[in-house]
Amino acid sequence: MTQLTAFRVGEAAPVTTFFAIWMAQESGLYEKNGLDLEIVSVSGGKQSGPDLASGRIHLMHIGMSSVVRANAAGANLVTIGSLSNIIRNSLFGAPGVSSAADLKGGTIGISSAGSETDATTTMALRRLGLTREDVTIKEIGTRRLEEVRTGFVSASLIGEPFRSQALAMGLPSLLDLYAEKTPWLFSGLVVDRDYLNQHRQTLLRFMRATVEGNYQAVAQPQRAKSVLAKALGLTDPDIIEKSYANFRDDTPLDAQISLKGAQNVIDAVATGAASRNAADYVDNSIYDQLRLEGFFERMRQEHQIK
Repeated sequence: MTQLTAFRVGEAAPVTTFFAIWMAQESGLYEKNGLDLEIVSVSGGKQSGPDLASGRIHLMHIGMSSVVRANAAGANLVTIGSLSNIIRNSLFGAPGVSSAADLKGGTIGISSAGSETDATTTMALRRLGLTREDVTIKEIGTRRLEEVRTGFVSASLIGEPFRSQALAMGLPSLLDLYAEKTPWLFSGLVVDRDYLNQHRQTLLRFMRATVEGNYQAVAQPQRAKSVLAKALGLTDPDIIEKSYANFRDDTPLDAQISLKGAQNVIDAVATGAASRNAADYVDNSIYDQLRLEGFFERMRQEHQIK
């Protein structure tokens, strides 16, 4: 029996943009590709560089903001694929916080410093005519919906499935960035560049399995919804349906990176001497190799997806 290669993936939050990995794992696709996949809970944001450089994890599911900031702090991270090329969050207020005026002087929760919620919070505040100096920014991890619902924070950016749950609860929607489909490398597949150089074949196997997870999820919607509900602990059929639609409608099946989305992030968060060149943060060589070997076309044919 062939020995599987250990491969650890960092999960910063249980959200729909991670679904391709859950689906591939549930379907045994990593084992099929010779990998023993382990999902490791990590804090993301500022910890991404150390976690990847140390080998605690081999790949991280994070947005481009974290990559830019980690590299500015001395890391050498690179994004090799994408599971979301648009902002997938909306800003919700606590009960009674329904306008920018209500938000001023309040507290906004983010997952962690340097995370995608951190960067897009700055964008959301600007759109509301506010700055970070007008509020207090507080790291609250992944329980952002609960902290908004109870009023522990005044507002927070929330994505699926919690976005639909917030709407069902009647929480005030202050700004719907998701509806605007803003190009943004929101959920990347990120590795240390040294690991990419030394373990290309392992990463090719990971990407084959993950991309096939995407295709399976689109081709088998009922099974996919069951896997998604199990992974996220969902029981409400309406929330499950909306969360699946969020995945289906806005996930790049081939994990292709939007360079426009990457550049928008870089332009928004790169400061000081940090590079503003997307090539310093993105490596398309894994994607290009899979495309040249006909893998994506084969997936479309096997799963009957146009």
